[in-house]
Amino acid sequence: MTFLKRAAAALLATTALAAVSSPSLAQDFKGKSAGDILVRARALAVIPQENGDLIGGGPFGGSNIGSVDIENDYIPELDVSYFITDNIALELIAGTTRHKVSGSLITGHDIDVGKVSLLPPTLTAQYHFFTKERVSPYVGAGINYTWFYDETAARSTNADGFTTNTVDYKNRFGWALQAGVDVALTGNWSLNLDVKKIFLKTDVTANVSGVPVTSDVKIDPWLIGIGVGYRF
Repeated sequence: MTFLKRAAAALLATTALAAVSSPSLAQDFKGKSAGDILVRARALAVIPQENGDLIGGGPFGGSNIGSVDIENDYIPELDVSYFITDNIALELIAGTTRHKVSGSLITGHDIDVGKVSLLPPTLTAQYHFFTKERVSPYVGAGINYTWFYDETAARSTNADGFTTNTVDYKNRFGWALQAGVDVALTGNWSLNLDVKKIFLKTDVTANVSGVPVTSDVKIDPWLIGIGVGYRF
């Protein structure tokens, strides 16, 4: 995350300086306008801020036996924005992630739950500032629906002697907040830095070494992206 912040700051600072100092770029510049379609490709870091207790059934009688851990993922992402007015746009993002999921037991042991893929289309309404300038920040808010698919249980026994036989995740709606900035380059091209926070939770059920385990997990990931855009 620190590397992404530094890279983005250096990239945007260099671009802004070039935009101000280059006459050729000034001749090609055209501000954002109603009716524009802006397509961006980003490199995206998906960083879950997970929080969920593992509730053990059977001999554990519904008691808390541990917590859930979800690994980060790094993916390519595509999004499309349509400008309703010079300042207001709708954005739809498309991308899929795959995460390793594990559990930390209160006994100090670990459970390898397996892996799961997420398809989280997110639609946001954005307000773009300074749309006739080269550097145009924006903020947005919207809705997300996440499909959990290709759940793969860790069927092999791990080092602590636990085997996850089955696992299932419930699809859910969530909310999204967003902030970003577009920096115009030449012609219709631009650089983009975008940060989203998705408020998302899911119900997880699993069978671990014959014991039913459930969890109501808040995933609440940060989506941090750096990329390029082209405006039609």
